[in-house]
Amino acid sequence: MARNREIDDYRGYCKDCKANSSIVLDHCTGDTICSDCGLVLESYYIDEVMEWRSFNDDNNDKDPNRVGYNLNPLLSQGNLTTLISNNKGDHAIPKWQTGVSTSDRVLLQGFDIIESIANSLGLVQPIKDRAKEIFKKIEEQKTCSTRRRDSICAACLFISSRENKLPRTLNEISSAVHGVTKKEINKAVQSIKRHVELEDMGTMNPSELVRRFCSNLGMKNHAVKAVHEAVEKIQDVDIRRNPKSMLAAIIYTITQLSDEKKPLRDISVAADVAEGTIKKSFKDMSPHVSRLVPKWYAREEDIRKICIS
Repeated sequence: MARNREIDDYRGYCKDCKANSSIVLDHCTGDTICSDCGLVLESYYIDEVMEWRSFNDDNNDKDPNRVGYNLNPLLSQGNLTTLISNNKGDHAIPKWQTGVSTSDRVLLQGFDIIESIANSLGLVQPIKDRAKEIFKKIEEQKTCSTRRRDSICAACLFISSRENKLPRTLNEISSAVHGVTKKEINKAVQSIKRHVELEDMGTMNPSELVRRFCSNLGMKNHAVKAVHEAVEKIQDVDIRRNPKSMLAAIIYTITQLSDEKKPLRDISVAADVAEGTIKKSFKDMSPHVSRLVPKWYAREEDIRKICIS
């Protein structure tokens, strides 16, 4: 049976580029590839996810796993437990779990929530794993017991994505969690920061968001490269605005100088920034536009003609 093509994207070091680049892991071919230069960094990657059956059991067992879950070092028993099903439906399964401690059961429930949120956002495995580590520390310390578990799991993913330099905004994460607001997630994040030792999250760098926002807009590679260069240059300009709103203004500027202009409304949706905020950011940036836009991308006279309505 042919396997569907699955591709993961994360940051890693490329020995050819001699820098941290966007690395693509192609599960179909088993190749790890640098997306900047195309170098195959590693071949024959071993897929360690669960193996699935290609047939149906005679007893109509709903679980399609052949060998069960991977060994989980975050659980007290590594997930080496026994599960006996009596074929009376999923509601009966918890009564038949043996060897699963109460603490492990809470962790498993949290891990399931993290997996669900992460999958809906298309987050890569390193972000999921780090979020689960943070969640375990929280449960061990019992520091967030008064908060909703969904908001805690969402906060763990927010922190993990920042630590892995593949950030997601609070709006993006809250949109993937039913009934949890951005404010609740932010409060959970602040609580975790006070009680759990974390890696350096740093401040959000707009360059970390360029590829995703540009991809959402269907921009071509040379336009994405121009956005990257402009974002690097704006670090030296004193404009006191949110990095994400400045990135949205840069994307608007670059697209207006191309043959494929993007409506302000589309940029607002892709970058999750209000149209009014983009307009104000563009106004603050306009005196510096000629310095920011790469010379190879547009002519000086074209740059001066850019306006926002």
